[in-house]
Amino acid sequence: MPLYTFFSTFANTYNKFMSAKVTHAGVVESIDEGRVRVRIVQTSACAVCKVAGHCNAAEAKEKLVDVFTADTHRWKVGDAVKVAASQQMAARALLLAFGLPLLIMLAVLLLVLTLTGREGLAAVCGLAVLLPYYGVLWLFKNRLQQRLAFWIEEK
Repeated sequence: MPLYTFFSTFANTYNKFMSAKVTHAGVVESIDEGRVRVRIVQTSACAVCKVAGHCNAAEAKEKLVDVFTADTHRWKVGDAVKVAASQQMAARALLLAFGLPLLIMLAVLLLVLTLTGREGLAAVCGLAVLLPYYGVLWLFKNRLQQRLAFWIEEK
Protein backbone atom coordinates (compact mmCIF):
# COMPACT_ATOMS: atom_id res chain seq x y z
CA MET A 1 0.00 0.00 0.00
CA PRO A 2 2.76 2.58 0.71
CA LEU A 3 4.14 2.12 -2.83
CA TYR A 4 0.71 2.85 -4.32
CA THR A 5 0.44 5.96 -2.15
CA PHE A 6 3.86 7.13 -3.29
CA PHE A 7 3.02 6.77 -6.98
CA SER A 8 -0.39 8.35 -6.50
CA THR A 9 1.14 11.35 -4.73
CA PHE A 10 3.85 11.62 -7.40
CA ALA A 11 1.25 11.52 -10.21
CA ASN A 12 -0.85 14.23 -8.55
CA THR A 13 2.17 16.47 -8.01
CA TYR A 14 3.35 15.92 -11.58
CA ASN A 15 -0.09 16.80 -12.99
CA LYS A 16 -0.25 20.00 -10.92
CA PHE A 17 3.24 20.98 -12.05
CA MET A 18 2.50 20.38 -15.72
CA SER A 19 -0.80 22.26 -15.64
CA ALA A 20 0.77 25.32 -14.02
CA LYS A 21 2.05 28.25 -16.02
CA VAL A 22 4.97 30.65 -15.93
CA THR A 23 4.15 34.35 -16.31
CA HIS A 24 6.24 37.49 -16.73
CA ALA A 25 5.11 41.10 -16.81
CA GLY A 26 6.38 42.99 -19.82
CA VAL A 27 5.96 45.87 -22.23
CA VAL A 28 5.16 45.56 -25.94
CA GLU A 29 8.34 46.54 -27.77
CA SER A 30 7.24 46.12 -31.40
CA ILE A 31 4.46 44.67 -33.49
CA ASP A 32 4.96 42.99 -36.86
CA GLU A 33 2.72 40.88 -39.08
CA GLY A 34 1.65 38.00 -36.84
CA ARG A 35 4.19 38.72 -34.09
CA VAL A 36 4.23 40.83 -30.94
CA ARG A 37 7.67 41.35 -29.39
CA VAL A 38 7.52 41.85 -25.61
CA ARG A 39 10.36 43.04 -23.38
CA ILE A 40 10.35 41.22 -20.05
CA VAL A 41 12.63 41.46 -17.03
CA GLN A 42 13.64 37.99 -15.96
CA THR A 43 14.79 37.97 -12.36
CA SER A 44 16.54 35.33 -10.34
CA ALA A 45 15.23 34.40 -6.91
CA CYS A 46 17.91 36.59 -5.37
CA ALA A 47 16.72 39.66 -7.28
CA VAL A 48 13.42 39.78 -5.41
CA CYS A 49 15.02 39.24 -2.01
CA LYS A 50 14.82 42.17 0.43
CA VAL A 51 18.55 42.15 1.14
CA ALA A 52 19.67 41.56 -2.47
CA GLY A 53 21.12 45.07 -2.76
CA HIS A 54 23.54 44.35 0.05
CA CYS A 55 24.94 40.98 -1.05
CA ASN A 56 25.50 41.73 -4.77
CA ALA A 57 24.06 38.34 -5.77
CA ALA A 58 20.91 39.74 -7.37
CA GLU A 59 20.53 39.13 -11.08
CA ALA A 60 17.97 40.56 -13.48
CA LYS A 61 18.09 40.32 -17.27
CA GLU A 62 15.97 41.99 -19.90
CA LYS A 63 14.78 39.60 -22.59
CA LEU A 64 12.73 39.96 -25.74
CA VAL A 65 10.01 37.36 -26.18
CA ASP A 66 8.26 36.83 -29.49
CA VAL A 67 4.56 36.03 -29.21
CA PHE A 68 3.11 34.72 -32.46
CA THR A 69 -0.57 35.62 -32.81
CA ALA A 70 -3.02 36.46 -35.56
CA ASP A 71 -4.72 39.28 -33.64
CA THR A 72 -1.85 41.73 -33.26
CA HIS A 73 -4.31 44.63 -33.49
CA ARG A 74 -5.28 44.12 -29.82
CA TRP A 75 -2.02 45.65 -28.59
CA LYS A 76 0.10 48.68 -29.34
CA VAL A 77 3.74 49.53 -28.61
CA GLY A 78 4.18 50.50 -24.97
CA ASP A 79 1.24 48.44 -23.63
CA ALA A 80 1.87 46.64 -20.35
CA VAL A 81 1.07 42.95 -20.81
CA LYS A 82 1.63 39.64 -19.11
CA VAL A 83 3.40 36.94 -21.14
CA ALA A 84 2.65 33.34 -20.18
CA ALA A 85 3.85 29.87 -21.06
CA SER A 86 2.85 26.50 -19.73
CA GLN A 87 5.12 24.73 -17.28
CA GLN A 88 5.04 21.74 -19.63
CA MET A 89 6.35 23.90 -22.48
CA ALA A 90 9.14 25.21 -20.26
CA ALA A 91 10.10 21.67 -19.26
CA ARG A 92 10.09 20.56 -22.91
CA ALA A 93 12.32 23.51 -23.88
CA LEU A 94 14.78 22.70 -21.09
CA LEU A 95 14.86 19.06 -22.14
CA LEU A 96 15.59 19.98 -25.77
CA ALA A 97 18.18 22.63 -24.90
CA PHE A 98 20.06 20.88 -22.10
CA GLY A 99 18.79 17.40 -21.16
CA LEU A 100 19.00 15.56 -24.48
CA PRO A 101 22.34 17.11 -25.50
CA LEU A 102 23.84 16.05 -22.18
CA LEU A 103 22.61 12.47 -22.62
CA ILE A 104 23.82 12.32 -26.23
CA MET A 105 27.20 13.78 -25.28
CA LEU A 106 27.67 11.31 -22.41
CA ALA A 107 26.61 8.36 -24.57
CA VAL A 108 29.09 9.27 -27.31
CA LEU A 109 31.80 9.96 -24.74
CA LEU A 110 31.36 6.55 -23.10
CA LEU A 111 31.02 4.74 -26.44
CA VAL A 112 34.21 6.22 -27.91
CA LEU A 113 36.10 5.74 -24.64
CA THR A 114 35.02 2.08 -24.48
CA LEU A 115 35.87 1.39 -28.13
CA THR A 116 39.19 3.23 -28.32
CA GLY A 117 40.36 3.78 -24.75
CA ARG A 118 41.54 7.27 -25.73
CA GLU A 119 40.18 9.95 -23.39
CA GLY A 120 41.12 12.90 -25.61
CA LEU A 121 39.34 11.45 -28.64
CA ALA A 122 36.31 10.60 -26.51
CA ALA A 123 36.13 14.18 -25.21
CA VAL A 124 36.42 15.69 -28.69
CA CYS A 125 33.77 13.33 -30.10
CA GLY A 126 31.48 14.02 -27.15
CA LEU A 127 31.67 17.75 -27.83
CA ALA A 128 31.58 17.38 -31.62
CA VAL A 129 28.30 15.48 -31.52
CA LEU A 130 26.65 18.63 -30.17
CA LEU A 131 27.23 20.48 -33.46
CA PRO A 132 24.83 18.32 -35.52
CA TYR A 133 22.35 18.20 -32.63
CA TYR A 134 22.06 21.97 -32.34
CA GLY A 135 22.19 22.20 -36.15
CA VAL A 136 19.07 20.02 -36.37
CA LEU A 137 17.37 22.17 -33.73
CA TRP A 138 18.21 25.24 -35.80
CA LEU A 139 16.77 23.62 -38.95
CA PHE A 140 13.51 22.95 -37.11
CA LYS A 141 13.40 26.33 -35.34
CA ASN A 142 10.17 27.44 -37.06
CA ARG A 143 8.40 24.25 -36.03
CA LEU A 144 9.77 24.53 -32.50
CA GLN A 145 8.59 28.15 -32.26
CA GLN A 146 5.05 26.96 -32.92
CA ARG A 147 5.23 24.16 -30.35
CA LEU A 148 7.11 26.12 -27.69
CA ALA A 149 5.00 29.25 -27.82
CA PHE A 150 4.17 32.05 -25.42
CA TRP A 151 0.82 33.81 -25.27
CA ILE A 152 -0.24 37.19 -23.97
CA GLU A 153 -2.68 37.48 -21.09
CA GLU A 154 -4.47 40.71 -20.31
CA LYS A 155 -2.74 42.62 -17.54
